[in-house]
Amino acid sequence: MSERLQPGDVAPAFTLPDADGKQVSLSDHKGRKVIVYFYPAALTPGCTKQACDFTDNLELLAGAGYDVIGISPDQPEKLAKFRDTESLRITLLADPDHHTLDAYAAYGEKKNYGRTYQGVIRSTVVVDEHGKVERALYNVRATGHVAKIIKDLGI
Repeated sequence: MSERLQPGDVAPAFTLPDADGKQVSLSDHKGRKVIVYFYPAALTPGCTKQACDFTDNLELLAGAGYDVIGISPDQPEKLAKFRDTESLRITLLADPDHHTLDAYAAYGEKKNYGRTYQGVIRSTVVVDEHGKVERALYNVRATGHVAKIIKDLGI
């Protein structure tokens, strides 16, 4: 696992397929602020709640100059089903090889019910319009997280 990102770090570049298989890069959003969030698995209760919260607040976030990108290890086909089932309007990207998850320190050791394993660490990184990390939040909760981000960003 990579070192956790800190404010002021250059956000690691990435190019990943979206739910339709189209390649999307962080650099496509240059000049805009981007909320990049990492979640364990599409179509699971916590991840659905978080994705729906981002979708419900997308206009508010976009109006304040933020784009939202969700990244998970799921394949594009599963992301398409997730998007369509839940009527999501945020960009969902597939990282099955964990390259971007690793670069953002969002994949690593987790503990659950006394068991230790490797998995996605629910994380959110806010990238400014110059490609620098503005905020890096790790081990966030799925519920209430979007409201906290909005409050912390003063939106």
